[in-house]
Amino acid sequence: MELILQDTNKIHVLSEKIFNVSFNEPLVHQIVVTYLARKRQGSKAQKSRSEVSGSGKKPWRQKGTGKARAGSLRSPIWRSGGVTFAAKPKKYILKINKKMYQGALKSIFSELIRQNRLFLFADFFLESPKTKILFKKLQSMNFKRVLIIADPINQNLSYAARNLYYVCVLSVNAINPVSLISYDTVLITVSAIKKIEDMFQ
Repeated sequence: MELILQDTNKIHVLSEKIFNVSFNEPLVHQIVVTYLARKRQGSKAQKSRSEVSGSGKKPWRQKGTGKARAGSLRSPIWRSGGVTFAAKPKKYILKINKKMYQGALKSIFSELIRQNRLFLFADFFLESPKTKILFKKLQSMNFKRVLIIADPINQNLSYAARNLYYVCVLSVNAINPVSLISYDTVLITVSAIKKIEDMFQ
């Protein structure tokens, strides 16, 4: 598998085991669902009638008052009472194997190449942290929604991309399946490619 470097027009050879894999849609779907589930906080919490502060004394006698019978001030039908089906903290973590996760990333990278959405650069850096410079550079290459993967990340590039909501800059360690499929174009440097090959082998 070969890719042409966009800034030098040289040919770079990629690993066939990582960047020339058939697309496994069920696996990618499973990994994306798992990744999104793991990002859920699950921190919502409410108090049930047993947890609400208040006396356990019967408010009034059972008969003879003309009122509806009541046994507790903490009943859900009372103001400041407990919640009937109180929500509790919940973990949404789903288990996935390391090989499955790596297999999904390989599948996504290979499909990006087949769809001509992955572009390789010898290096991608900016001389100054100016958003205008990055905007003009991407506009000249006709790139719109862009994910830039670099290792190490140029600080000027990171600062310049913060004001562009359609541009994301990630290191190799921060790569995730959702980011890879969310952007129209993925720009990656040679050093990042080499680190990915070392991680997956």
